[in-house]
Amino acid sequence: MTDAPYERYKEALRLGHVAALHGRLDEALVAYADAAEVAPDRALPLTSRATVLVRLGRLDDALDAYGGALGLAPRDESALGGRADALIRAGRPAEAAGALDLLAEVQAVGGRLPDACDTARRALELAESRARRRHLADLTELVRDAPGGAAEAALARALRVLEEPVQVLPGLADAPAAGGPPPGETAEDGAGEVVAEGPAGAAAPGRATPPELVPIDIAAVSVRLEAAMGSGDPASAVRAIVAVSRELAAAGLDEAALDAADSALGLAPDDPDLHLVLVELYVARGWRSLAGDKLLLLGRLVELSGDAAVRDRLCAAAIRLLPDDSRLAGLCA
Repeated sequence: MTDAPYERYKEALRLGHVAALHGRLDEALVAYADAAEVAPDRALPLTSRATVLVRLGRLDDALDAYGGALGLAPRDESALGGRADALIRAGRPAEAAGALDLLAEVQAVGGRLPDACDTARRALELAESRARRRHLADLTELVRDAPGGAAEAALARALRVLEEPVQVLPGLADAPAAGGPPPGETAEDGAGEVVAEGPAGAAAPGRATPPELVPIDIAAVSVRLEAAMGSGDPASAVRAIVAVSRELAAAGLDEAALDAADSALGLAPDDPDLHLVLVELYVARGWRSLAGDKLLLLGRLVELSGDAAVRDRLCAAAIRLLPDDSRLAGLCA
């Protein structure tokens, strides 16, 4: 790709990422389509388009787009992880587990054993099988020797799952041997065992227990917020609004915190601090998938800008807030 088409491709991607970041989803689809037209051999525009289609609830179209991306790059981690999430939303956990199996293999081959362990654990939670349980057990042995806190955390999560008894559906022992598995179950190819499919949302952790709330003077905070919005200095205003938003969240006023952060988007739509506080608020509300989507988009913008400092902050946020989201592994690569 010569410089001119490459610049067109980068600009179309940038426009798509910015539009998606701010909820202009139809606009994002157009921009990603432009990027795909300029570079039909690249998977990223299709993966980005699929992510937007999931947000729009167009799951079949999203799965087609992920399929196209994987046709170009069969081991693309974003496409594999995104496809798994879309299949979970579509109520197809066994297929999602299959996508996660491949993703775990890609991560393990790449030397990212903690990520592979987390991904294999998610696959096992979605669709129990002896083969998956053995695979996860093998990965835990490898992760035991890996250094760092991420490895220890992944190992602890995996061991919790491995120590749980295998769940068998009631009446499974009396199920007929012929005619295929009963409704709600699926047989693993070549294994001869019946596997119970987990619920569509089994991999999504629940909201954490809220910390002790911090008292707040609502009147004083409102005055600060109004002063920031009218200051005429966008950079200072965003810093003040981010601080106010965090104070409101610490006081348990999530809706007000979200409103405050949203009010600053018009002042600095690309400010990483602003989007990171929104990610924190989404996670606090239990909107983990939406938080992950936002971090992914920020990561793609950083790829285009080359800002290493912001990438480090995104990596830290991903590890702290969404350690189970395998889609975010690339932020720390």
